[in-house]
Amino acid sequence: MDSLEPVSDVELHWEVRGEGEPLLLLHGFMGCAANWRLVFPEPPAGFRLVAPDLRGHGRSTNPSGTFSFRAAGLDVVALLDRLEIDRAKAIGLSGGAQVLLQVAAAAPSRLGAMVVVSGAHYFPEQARAIMRRTTPESASEDVWRQMRSFHPGGDAQILALWRQAHDFADADDPHFTPAQLAGIRARTLIVHGDADPFYPMDVMEELRASIPGAQLWVRPGAGHGPIFGPQAAPFLDRALAFLRQR
Repeated sequence: MDSLEPVSDVELHWEVRGEGEPLLLLHGFMGCAANWRLVFPEPPAGFRLVAPDLRGHGRSTNPSGTFSFRAAGLDVVALLDRLEIDRAKAIGLSGGAQVLLQVAAAAPSRLGAMVVVSGAHYFPEQARAIMRRTTPESASEDVWRQMRSFHPGGDAQILALWRQAHDFADADDPHFTPAQLAGIRARTLIVHGDADPFYPMDVMEELRASIPGAQLWVRPGAGHGPIFGPQAAPFLDRALAFLRQR
């Protein structure tokens, strides 16, 4: 099923595939819901995949022209309401992991378990330095070609996302307090590549220690978002085994 409907203050696009327990999939910033088909060519047994385009991404609108992880998290809660999903499991990647943490903190009863991939509770300085260098002028033609395949709004939509990504360097979102993280009730698996240029290991250890009962799976030699290509199969084995636990 493929839908585009009003949710919160935006027109939100989402895909639903498969049958069974709802599994929410939140893509990375500047990506789109279709990216998950590279990880899940077919829905795994027992799961109904729910993959939205975050506000301003893919076919979803964002009239405000600004992006916050807080607002995107509220969109996701509103989508769960729209689909009459009281409780789901979830995977969030990079920016989508930041959004997933917002959902887990703001609406802890809505998530039974979650996998947080290459996401953190705040942006350390090394991540902010990369964001300051994130400009459309620095992108290769291959990156532009890929972005145009993700975002049907064309170059205006893509340039807005580039600007938002650059502006994260000076933003205070995400910024979770210890009390907010301690209030998360979802069983949590944190997936981190130890060569991730955005987040050093001490940030991931801090996140693990702050969420009750959280587990940390470190992928040796892996960078940011270690779930695609040859890394997809081991990721799926570990993530789905974790999500299927009762």
